[in-house]
Amino acid sequence: MSVKVLAVGKKHEAWVADGIARYEQRLRKPFDLSWQLLPHSSREGDAARSEESERILAKLDRDAFVVVLDERGRNVDSPELAKRLRGALEASRPVTVVIGGAYGVTDQVRQRADFVWSLSALVFPHQLVRLILTEQVYRAQEIVAGRGYHHV
Repeated sequence: MSVKVLAVGKKHEAWVADGIARYEQRLRKPFDLSWQLLPHSSREGDAARSEESERILAKLDRDAFVVVLDERGRNVDSPELAKRLRGALEASRPVTVVIGGAYGVTDQVRQRADFVWSLSALVFPHQLVRLILTEQVYRAQEIVAGRGYHHV
């Protein structure tokens, strides 16, 4: 089992791919990441959000612990994130992290989530969010293992 990321958008840009690879090389099961990129909608606004959200919902496993990244979500520290991921993985629930498109996700996707997570009150480009997410999953792995990467 690994942490699956469903992300709306294009493949990783080179600078992002390099950063992601740096952390992915350090990840070990069950914290390793698999990526599934879903295409952007050709529509705009609400129509794009709806179309992309339908694609996301179709890809979610019924028993998955779903984390949706959303600026309106809950802001937690790294130890809290590690605790949530560890709990889901120890319960043998596959973890899926959702990164919506430029217009976000529908209420239906947020309602399906077990946890709606805000990285920050700031808004980041989707490519940067992928890199931050990868580093935070690595940090969670190190916190759970009790290693010294995360300093309190």
